[in-house]
This record gives sequence, structure tokens and C-alpha cells, in this order.
Amino acid sequence: MASDSNGIESDNTLQSIRYKRGSLQLLDQRKLPLETSYLDILDATDCWNAIRDMVVRGAPAIAIAAALALAVEAFNLKDFNGSPDEAASFLLIKLEYLVSSRPTAVNLSDAATKLKQVILKAAATASEATKVFQAYIEAAEIMLKDDVASNKAIGSFGARFVLNQKSNLKLSVLTHCNTGSLATAGYGTALGVIRALHTEGVLERAYCTETRPFNQGSRLTAFELVHDDIPATLIADSAAAALMKAGRVDAVVVGADRVASNGDTANKIGTYSVALCARHHNVPFYVAAPLTSIDLSLSSGQEIIIEERSPKELLHSRGGLGEQVAASGISVWNPAFDVTPASLISGIITEKGVITKTSADAFDIRDFIHKTAGQTCV
Repeated sequence: MASDSNGIESDNTLQSIRYKRGSLQLLDQRKLPLETSYLDILDATDCWNAIRDMVVRGAPAIAIAAALALAVEAFNLKDFNGSPDEAASFLLIKLEYLVSSRPTAVNLSDAATKLKQVILKAAATASEATKVFQAYIEAAEIMLKDDVASNKAIGSFGARFVLNQKSNLKLSVLTHCNTGSLATAGYGTALGVIRALHTEGVLERAYCTETRPFNQGSRLTAFELVHDDIPATLIADSAAAALMKAGRVDAVVVGADRVASNGDTANKIGTYSVALCARHHNVPFYVAAPLTSIDLSLSSGQEIIIEERSPKELLHSRGGLGEQVAASGISVWNPAFDVTPASLISGIITEKGVITKTSADAFDIRDFIHKTAGQTCV
């Protein structure tokens, strides 16, 4: 276990983010599960590239990594001679730049918005630039610790809720993509629910999809499940329907990169297919995500920007890093995400409880957020 006064305590093997004041390292997830290596992140530019190149991925982890990268850059600015307003301008420009790295993941823009408020408040009262930088650094560090507490609360709420919906003594759960310690500051969202079920002794088996084309499931989720000695089985993406038909799945739990105000959810490509299979086979389908993944400015999933990835991820093995496997000259469509409509979602698991439907197809997310405002994670 590794810890320090300005970081979090975590198992090094599954620690995607290593931080202490003035220093940030990101686990290079492109090399997992065969190699564990960390990249030093010195500034916002390093982090922008790390996010874009999938060194770090998962909406919560992206947000925390970006916030901390700028904190490291600010801490190491020894020769900054500007005013508090100039310090604020410096930080605000860097935040906007970082947000452009992955537009679909709302956690990143949400974190930037909150940090901007900290910056502007500090600039309005600070007597020198260092005070603005200090306020920003402390706020970024709080986000790191809060993310872990949030994930554990999601796991707890989710495990209780999923178990209460079934009469089984033990449950088998299917998940898609990676939503664990490697996708967050620690513990995980959908994988956090699976971890909590396992801890309670009520998990029969976890199933994880390979998650083509970047294989986050086979490379990362399988890695975490094996590490934690959780009974688990890897399946091809195309095997999900057959697995459900065989009666081997009691629930599906996935993460989210952005949730619209009506409950439509953007997540890793292939999630929509799993949701359709779940509906056909009467398997409950849950989304597990922190409230920072909810974007109330969007009325539906039709307004969510879907990022398209490099054709190389499909044309070459290992998510674009290996040998060519497709015919030269073929055109490629490679969206990173798809949108699952709220009508296919059974509940949205958050750190403040589970959002359930007010009718067959509708969630009242605004009302849930209003009622739980000020409530702490439990």
C-alpha cells in the first residue's frame, strides 16, 4: 500500500494515479496486463496527450488526472511573477485546453467548472499569485480523495439495491468496458458494485466483455478481477446475448461517460447492444456513475457529442498498436461511445442512492439531485 498526506492510499498494482504534491505519475494502461509502467506527467500538455492517447481512461480518472496535472504544473512554477489575476488566467486557459482532450466525458468538464470557481474566488481575494495556485492545488487534491469515497458509496448502494431486486442467494453480474480502480481514483463505479457484492459474499460470478476494439475488458477489467480473486469469466462482446439466453446473468452493471437529464446514457461502444440483449432476456440493466457524470444541460442523449477514434484501432491488432489485421483500403467507422436510451435502463446507481424511474421510460434526475443536495456519501 502506498500513501502520503496529499494523496490516497491504494494498492500500487491497481493504482492508475500516483500523486504527491508536485509529482504525478499515470499508469500506462495501453501496456496492461503484460507490463506495469508509469509515465511522469509534468504539466497540462503531458496530461492532454496521456488522455488523448488512452494512457489514462475512464471518465472519473480522466477528470482527476487532468486536475492533478495542472496542480503539479502550478506547484512547480517557481519563477511566476504575475499578479493574482494573471495566475487565474493562466490556470483557466490550461483547464479549457485539458477539457478538449476527451469531449464526451462530462466528469472532466464538470471538474473544470468547479475548479474555475475556486480560481476566480481565490483571485478576487488573494494578495499574490501563489495564493491562487495554492487554492487550486488544494481543491484538486480534495477531488482526488472525494472520488474514492464516492466510488465506495456507489458500490455499497448498488450492491444492496441489485441484491434486493432478486430472490437469488448469489448473483452473477455482467459488465462492459472497465470501470474499476483503473478508470477512477480508486475502487470503481460499476466494478465497485461487483467488488461490494463479492465482499458481502453474494457474488456468484462476474462476467466481463472483451470490449472491442481497444479491449478494456480483456486487458483491464479481467486484470482487476483476477488481482482481487473475484470469480470471473471473460467473454467476447458478441457472446453476451447467448450468455443471457442461457440464464447465466442476473444483472448487468455498466459505467457512464455522460448521462443526460432524461437518463439517456453515453458509455463505451457496445453498451447499447448489451442493453438491448438485457431487455430481450428480462435482465435488469443498471448504470453506475457519480453525479458528476450527469449533465443536466442536455435534455436527451441526442445532444451528447460522440467522439470518433482513430481507424487504426480497428485496422490493427491490440487497439491499433499491433500488426495490420484488416484489408488495406477499407473505410472505418469507429465511434468511441454509443447512447443507451433511458427506456432500457433499470436504475442509475450514484453515490447518494439509486435513481429509479417515475414511469416506464422516465427518470426524474433533477428531483433526485434536489432532494439529495447536501447529503454526504455513506
